This record gives sequence, C-alpha cells and structure tokens, in this order.
Amino acid sequence: MLVEINNKIISTEVFSEQFVCDLSKCKGACCVQGDGGAPLKQSEVELIRDNLDHIKPYMNRKGIDAIKENGFYYEDDEEQPSTQLVNKKECAFVYFDKSNTAQCSIETAYKDDAISFNKPISCHLYPIRTKDFIEFTALNYETWNICSPACELGSSLKVPVFRFLKEPLTRAFGADFFEELERVNEELKKQNK
Repeated sequence: MLVEINNKIISTEVFSEQFVCDLSKCKGACCVQGDGGAPLKQSEVELIRDNLDHIKPYMNRKGIDAIKENGFYYEDDEEQPSTQLVNKKECAFVYFDKSNTAQCSIETAYKDDAISFNKPISCHLYPIRTKDFIEFTALNYETWNICSPACELGSSLKVPVFRFLKEPLTRAFGADFFEELERVNEELKKQNK
C-alpha cells in the first residue's frame, strides 16, 4: 500500500515496520557491504569537493588512497554520482573505531564542527531509499539481512521506521512533512484496529 503526501509517494512499510540501528551488533555493515557506494545528490558532490581537505583528517589511509587514485565519487549504472569504494567494498569515507565499527568520516567531521553539512542524505535516511521521478519522489523501506539486529531492536522498542528517521526525514523534506507522517501514522493505526 502507498500513501501520498504532497509530491511524495510513501510505502506504508515506513509506518508498519520497526527499526533502530544496533551498531554494537551490525558494526556498520551497510557502509562496508553492498554493490555500490552511497548515492550522492549533485549538491553533495559539490559540498564534499569544497570540503575534502576538512574531511580527510577523519579518513583512514585506504580511503584517502582510493580517492587520490579514483576521485571521491564515481557514476553508477544510472549515471548517478556515488561515493568511491575501497577495493569494491567499503565506502572510501569509512573509518573503523576501537570496536571495529564502521564510522563515517563526513559525519564525524560534521559533529566536530569541521564542516557545516552531515553525511549524504541517502546514508542518513537508510533504510528508507528515495527515488526522484518527474512529478514525485518515492520513499520505500529497504530490507537487508545485515539489518536484522536493527529490526529486532526496533521491534522490542516499538519504534516505526519513520520515527527512527525523524532527523534525516526532517532534514530532507522539512518539519511539516514529518508532522504529516505522524498524522498518517495515526490514521493507519485507526484503520488497522
């Protein structure tokens, strides 16, 4: 089932499924596994390009070398920019903390006030994936087996996907949009009683 809010088409799984990242179990696997880098908006390509010198101190050597050799992004099969990978595995912007958990050097630079923008919105919104069409943007919940600990934690805490992603959804689409999601969630609850 789908819900429409303004020019957004949203899968109802965003309301019905539950999710809270559990980094202690997954170790940030979504930044390391998969078949490509993180999708980037053109504005993010420019922000990263302009701030790369401020991000590099947070990166690991392999990531810096990958960027030096191949640039910090590449164009995927759909000719969309995506973050560069290290050996076709982890994102070039990944570094590993003391517990061997993948962390984002862009996000860490942002939290340290070294740059004025957070990690790519595609990463921040995960497990919601967005796709822009001419007249609307689709928001879908993506399931991936590496996120089963997040589904278990979300279920135990009873946190729907959209509520877990309040900050990035507000960042991407505004506070009014998030309020509409809350309203739709209440309507769906009534319908399912």
